Amino acid sequence: MRRIGILGGSFDPVHYGHLLLAESCHEQCGLDEVWFVPAALNPHKPAGSFASDEQRVEMLRLALAGHSGFGMSKIELERGGASFTVDTLELLHEQFVEHEFFLLLGADSLADLPKWKNPRRICELAVLSVVRRLGFASVDLDVLAGMITPEQLQQIRMSEVEMPGMELTSTGIRERVRDSKSIRYRTPRAVEMYIETTGLYRDE
Repeated sequence: MRRIGILGGSFDPVHYGHLLLAESCHEQCGLDEVWFVPAALNPHKPAGSFASDEQRVEMLRLALAGHSGFGMSKIELERGGASFTVDTLELLHEQFVEHEFFLLLGADSLADLPKWKNPRRICELAVLSVVRRLGFASVDLDVLAGMITPEQLQQIRMSEVEMPGMELTSTGIRERVRDSKSIRYRTPRAVEMYIETTGLYRDE
């Protein structure tokens, strides 16, 4: 059984914060691979993405190149419509019955989990691997009360991940591009050059 981390998002654009989170989970949870899953339509961002699906996929491809433990799944793009995590995990379980899935979440996303579609089922389909910044207190798991068993809670606690703080957002990167500011060292050089050569985000 392979241990697969699932990291969903718009990745508009992908940046070093995404990559460091994935690497921290890959290492600390002993994952065989981390799959980046770009959303077709993020239900938490109804305005949609600024870059096209093809552009977001290309930026991910450039960012993940050379890392044998990172991959990409276009399962949500191929399905289309609103990208609900529970639907994606159900489909992944059907396609890869031999895998154990870990859903990689920041502490802020965990706080919103009860508002997601069928959060109880999400906890059944994947182990939650919650990431907190280095030096911060343990993640408050009280939001999961009534949704998980004591055994699941113990597994989530064992899968908690610590990563260095990195104040990066895709929104901030898009704003810097729009304002003709440098995005060097905020995203991989290949992604930076792709954004520059395509003129992406300049007229956001």
